[in-house]
Amino acid sequence: MTEEPNPAAGPTEEQPSLRRTPSQKRSRERVEHILSCARTLIEGKGSDAMRMSEVAEMAGISIGSLYQYFPDKAAIVHTLAERYNAASRDCIASEFAKVATLAELRSAFSALVDTYYDMFLAEPVMRDIWSAMQADKALRKIELAESRANGRLLAKTWARVRPETPRQRIEDAALLIMHLGECTMRLAVSVDRSEGDRIVAAFKHMILREIVADAT
Repeated sequence: MTEEPNPAAGPTEEQPSLRRTPSQKRSRERVEHILSCARTLIEGKGSDAMRMSEVAEMAGISIGSLYQYFPDKAAIVHTLAERYNAASRDCIASEFAKVATLAELRSAFSALVDTYYDMFLAEPVMRDIWSAMQADKALRKIELAESRANGRLLAKTWARVRPETPRQRIEDAALLIMHLGECTMRLAVSVDRSEGDRIVAAFKHMILREIVADAT
């Protein structure tokens, strides 16, 4: 991810994000406008080709004003990814909260995979953001943290319906399942639609078989 130099920017390897959280309405609106412009640019040319100067120009602000909020391009990608991650976690938590049996867990997981796949297909920006995260060490750490958070949601539900199963086994499997789910989606949207559909169906079959195996 190449970037114009910004001498004022601090180190971003560990936590590329908003330089400061806006408290005033006008500042919040400016941040939302900046992110909207960034999404438009990413959709049109990809995050790798997007430049901070282009974001500033489209947003109608100076490059210095842009750097007041985002130290670099990775911070913009991170913030957009956080938005999608939060929406995904809410969806997962809501679906799993209704689960009371193993059959319901299987049904909920299957529905979540379909929902997530639809999100990737409907949001070209989301696909590019996830691809960009693979090329940046700090952003990969964020993706791993998200897999762990989603894995904990699955593990908590799985342990609730199968309390006799060793918890460590459930937690390890849940983390792997959620991380593989991200990889599956990226692969599925990088090929033609019919092959992508088959890949997602194969992933669901494989994971649901694992959950059934746990019951036996």
